[in-house]
Order: sequence, then structure tokens, then C-alpha cells
Amino acid sequence: MSDAKKYLTIHVDGASRGNPGPAGIGVFIEDEAGMIKAKLSHYIGEATNNQAEYKALIMGLREAVKLEAEHINIRTDSKLLAEQIRGNYKVRSANLMPLFRQVKQLLAGFNSYNIVCVPRQQNVVADTLANRALTKQLKNVVNYN
Repeated sequence: MSDAKKYLTIHVDGASRGNPGPAGIGVFIEDEAGMIKAKLSHYIGEATNNQAEYKALIMGLREAVKLEAEHINIRTDSKLLAEQIRGNYKVRSANLMPLFRQVKQLLAGFNSYNIVCVPRQQNVVADTLANRALTKQLKNVVNYN
């Protein structure tokens, strides 16, 4: 019998308005039974879309550590992120390399992981969370001006 909290699926997405521009990240974590374990949405300031994708994954991995996950499945709609983590694409961008190293260090703490690039329509919750953080921040900026 498996312990549901040890197997988690992490859905991640980053959103940037401009490249770089104001950016938000969204993370949705569920257990094997489909029970929601976390929904996270944060504004991260200026970032490229790829930086936002990485920062969403980092936030998701940190949350999975808190939730005592041992095995994780990562779902992203970023082919670049998935392929770089798998080692199929080289990380050529100097601004992504520190984020890539951070992800690899966090992944080393799990017994197993896999990362899959899914169509955007299968990542709607994470996408909504990322855009919600961004929209909320941009509305606040407009209201204060």
C-alpha cells in the first residue's frame, strides 16, 4: 500500500507580459488520488517567460519537499524547461543556468522524478494561477498611480 503524500504531481507555469516583463508563477500540486495539496500563485517581478517557468518549478519543488514527497511527476507546458531538465537540450542562457542548477539540486532530494511537457490545455490550473498573480499585481500598480 502506498502512502499518497509520498507520490505527488506538480503542475507548473510561468507567465510574463513582455520578455522580459512583469511575471507571475503558478503551481498546483495533487496527490495520487487527485486530492489538492497546494495551489500557489506569486508575482515575481521582472523576468523572461523562461525564467518564470523555472521559478515556478523551483517553488513547486520546495513545496513538494515540505509535503514530504519522495516521488514526483512534473507537468509543464514549457518544452524548453522539460527538455533542459531531461538533459536533451543544453542550457545556453546565462540567466537560466543558476535556476537550472537550483532545480537539479532540489530534484536530487527526491527518490525519483519525471517531467513531461503537456499541451497548454492540460495545464490550465497552473496557467490560471500564474496569470492571476500577474493580473493582481498589475491592477495594484495601476490603482496606486
